[in-house]
Amino acid sequence: MKVLLLLLAVIAGAVLPIQAALNVKMGKAVGDPIYAALISFVIGSVGLLIYTLAMGVDFSGISQASSVNWSVWTAGLLGAFYVGAVIILVPKLGAALAFGVIVAGQLGLSLIMDHFGLLGIPIHSVNWQRISGILLIIGGVLLIRNF
Repeated sequence: MKVLLLLLAVIAGAVLPIQAALNVKMGKAVGDPIYAALISFVIGSVGLLIYTLAMGVDFSGISQASSVNWSVWTAGLLGAFYVGAVIILVPKLGAALAFGVIVAGQLGLSLIMDHFGLLGIPIHSVNWQRISGILLIIGGVLLIRNF
């Protein structure tokens, strides 16, 4: 089962540069990267609605969404920021450098979140192996940037 989850993670990561390239094309077509991000989110939302309907998801639990802290609702804004930033960054930095820096940022904050159990995630203490992994990612970003 863990192998399938890791494969899913690789595939999820692999589709991001494709999504970015397609969103950049949409941004050029409509003349605004943020408008392209809006279009992307609308299409994604329709896709999620179709999926949930096809899977027979019970929508009765949706009323519980109103009971969560306001901060939980910012996840959608963070997603919009991410997609908009990627549409702006990829044409200027290239896909490899943009995603290298993005992954470095993701891993750096993820390491802190893991260590302190922020936002309720399970604690995984920082150790030299995890720090080494971050440093290798940063080294890779520097190599991509300079060559």
